[in-house]
Amino acid sequence: MTERTILALTGTDRTEFLQGLVTNDIRRAGLVYGALLTPQGKYIADFFTLAQQDRILIDVAASHAPALAQRLTMYRLRADVQIGETGLIVSRGTGERPAGALDDPRHPALGWRSYGDADLSDDTDWDALRVAHCIPETGVELTSDTYILEAGFERLHGIDFRKGCYVGQEIAARMKHKTELRKGLRTVAINGTAPIGTDIMAGDMPAGTLFTQSGDRAIAYLRFDRAVGDMAAQDATITLP
Repeated sequence: MTERTILALTGTDRTEFLQGLVTNDIRRAGLVYGALLTPQGKYIADFFTLAQQDRILIDVAASHAPALAQRLTMYRLRADVQIGETGLIVSRGTGERPAGALDDPRHPALGWRSYGDADLSDDTDWDALRVAHCIPETGVELTSDTYILEAGFERLHGIDFRKGCYVGQEIAARMKHKTELRKGLRTVAINGTAPIGTDIMAGDMPAGTLFTQSGDRAIAYLRFDRAVGDMAAQDATITLP
């Protein structure tokens, strides 16, 4: 599993503060998946939130935790909110659930997540599951150039179009209601292998980028108007199944 950091938000304004920044409605029960965006609608970090009695936990990739904490601190202003690390360990699995485990809200196939003092994770092949269900990963398919609707956040229950304003909301709403997505992530068939980040070509035309691979399937970011027939990623052949 990608190394994770668990931040905690405390203070009397924590719920209202975070609700006005992130893509999803954090007031829901259980784990909530969402993201923080730039004002231009681009990805900063994706994470899970869990509201507890006196704090909100934020489960985020360790690589993105400092930037997320810094951005939240920048937005805090005079709000009664404190941001810190907890030292909790993230476990996840698809087998027997430990006490207190919570459903991963992105897809039923992703099983459970739990937070505690020990790692209870099982040996699930997460890359295979991610590829099969086109689940993007922080720092791989999800980068600073990502628009989250192109990454499938609506399908992954990572965005709420009824919650009201948040940072980047106008761009996300425009992409949802006023345009047809012409690019996005898809699971593709692959014959051969190529490094993550390899350009996908349809003849002489760029058609996308290759990402995580598992067996004869991979996640690719595609231009839908060019993603037809056999495509190439170096020596590998890419097709839409």
